[in-house]
Amino acid sequence: MASSSSKTLKDLWKQPAAKRLKQVSSTENFISSALASSSSRKDCDEDPKDVVSSTPEQNSRMEFNRSLAKSKRNLKLCSDKISKLNANGEGGGYVKLQELLIEETWLEALPGEFEKTYAGNLCKFVEKEISGGVPIYPPLHLIFNALNTTAFDRIKAVIIGQDPYHGPGQAMGLSFSVPKGVKVPSSLLNIYKELKQDLGCSIPIHGNLEQWAVQGVLLLNAVLTVRHHQANSHANKGWEQFTDAIIKTISKKKEGVVFILWGNYAQAKARLVDETKHHILKSAHPSGLSANRGFFGCRHFSQTNQLLEKMGMPPIEWQL
Repeated sequence: MASSSSKTLKDLWKQPAAKRLKQVSSTENFISSALASSSSRKDCDEDPKDVVSSTPEQNSRMEFNRSLAKSKRNLKLCSDKISKLNANGEGGGYVKLQELLIEETWLEALPGEFEKTYAGNLCKFVEKEISGGVPIYPPLHLIFNALNTTAFDRIKAVIIGQDPYHGPGQAMGLSFSVPKGVKVPSSLLNIYKELKQDLGCSIPIHGNLEQWAVQGVLLLNAVLTVRHHQANSHANKGWEQFTDAIIKTISKKKEGVVFILWGNYAQAKARLVDETKHHILKSAHPSGLSANRGFFGCRHFSQTNQLLEKMGMPPIEWQL
């Protein structure tokens, strides 16, 4: 543990809660709109016949709103835990990563994972890094944002990234995604260009992919934290073992998930997936250096929807 450090986790969490929560409100307008749509239904006065006759689109929207409300609840619970820790002067001098994973379906899917030796070492490493004075991204309440937003039982597709963006305000715990108001990274802009070519989607002015995550697209980085302006600084510290366990669990316990693997790093994860049960789509990475070498024209978004529809599942609405 890093308890000998003069700067502990308690010191780092003494910023006002309003300041912390401000970082996670970039999708507030979208969330408020969806929740308002959900709450406008006449829950008490609905005729059962009307419920039965709901169209697939209506059912999909209702499920989306329920998932969105649940992800918002998870985010609030996670932020409240950190606020309470600070208010009570607790923490024990180390990061309890398991306390930041709120989504019950993932806790059930990964029993005992945090009790393993590597996870304990990972906790100690992250605590030491946070106490070291160099900013660590994403913020604590967003470290498990991918899992807290996309429930295990909702997964339809997985997009694997490498590690979080390492600039201030960029990382939000979802691979390739940045909060609204932050400049869209070049890789994500190329993803948008392919979406436009593939499905005719208009290119958004923001980079927040939460809408995909709520629909069941797990936006998973292989490494979940990073040091300020130091790409891959938290690689080979235990995160890869944890996220590999996630991929293996999906492969073992689910069927028909579409794994979207862009670039050599993500494609190496294919070894963890049972290809007799799942679908794997591969292409070059969408970065500026490689997008023209096979990413553009891959049509992974339309292919994903075609696969889902063949399995009788609602397609992803990729338009943001």
